[in-house]
Amino acid sequence: MKQMFKHLLLLAGLFYFSISPNNKAMAQEDSYISFGSGWYDLNDNRDAVDLRLEYRSNKQYLGFFKPWIGFEITSDIAAYGALGLLSDLHIGQNLFLTPSLGVGVYSDGDGKKLGNTIQFRSQIEIGYKFADRSKLSLALGHISNAHLSDENPGTEIITVYYSVPVQNLDKF
Repeated sequence: MKQMFKHLLLLAGLFYFSISPNNKAMAQEDSYISFGSGWYDLNDNRDAVDLRLEYRSNKQYLGFFKPWIGFEITSDIAAYGALGLLSDLHIGQNLFLTPSLGVGVYSDGDGKKLGNTIQFRSQIEIGYKFADRSKLSLALGHISNAHLSDENPGTEIITVYYSVPVQNLDKF
């Protein structure tokens, strides 16, 4: 459990430095606000609508890892707040692939019982970047407690994201 809290502190520190005004990467990459809607627990019997809001920083670590922080809630009032790292891999002029990992805190509400408050998210996302730098993408993710508890059913989620550069939010 101590290791878990060390990792959470490290990720929180990465997020703090990602929004620092001294961030030199700001001119090179965009930070994004991502809005997502999806199908929670798509391969089991506790499916629900999943809504997400994420901040994806432009600050890079080791040349390609970027921090993200987000919150999601389901139509069953299950909620998950998490932070982690992602990497945008360009696979064409406008196409991208974004794998990500995160750790967070889960409350099952009236939704699926995942066996622990601490949950991990792994996700792969494929998308298209428009001329105005906004993005539309489709993601497949998995949330589980990585066997921190005996009960570890996990859940799969498919999500459609629309991501807007932070500096373009005033155009909404």
